[in-house]
Amino acid sequence: MAKAYPDSRFIGYDYHADSIRVASERAAAIGAANARFEVADATGYDERDFDLIAFFDCLHDMADPVGAARHALQALKPDGHCLLVEPFAGDKVEDNLNPVGRVYYGASAQICVPVSLARKGPALGAQAGEARLGAIMREAGFTRVRRAAETPFNLVLEARP
Repeated sequence: MAKAYPDSRFIGYDYHADSIRVASERAAAIGAANARFEVADATGYDERDFDLIAFFDCLHDMADPVGAARHALQALKPDGHCLLVEPFAGDKVEDNLNPVGRVYYGASAQICVPVSLARKGPALGAQAGEARLGAIMREAGFTRVRRAAETPFNLVLEARP
């Protein structure tokens, strides 16, 4: 994204220092001077006035997904956008009884749920579904949430203040 939009600036946050180090090295290697990476969790960054905040396959793993969404809302410009890319999951168990859903249930039980539980979170897992994700965003204070796109593997939601 930084290479495609050289007049924009990009900031990546993660609480895992080694991931930040690798991301910084990779950005430097491709000459993406408009991208920087910082160690911070989803409620710990101080920057404000973002046009866009994106969560890529992570909100369902967080200890406090509502708090993370609320923090993003407070960090956005009044006309900003929040992009949420999450695993494609139906809202009911029976909607997920397909090859992709079965893989996601397995991964969720081994990765997503334990990550959230380790931080005393709600353990939404990779099968949170559009209704649950939308409810989280609305509880955080977003007034408009819509499905912007989908693939067989991901839901892409847009949330607006």
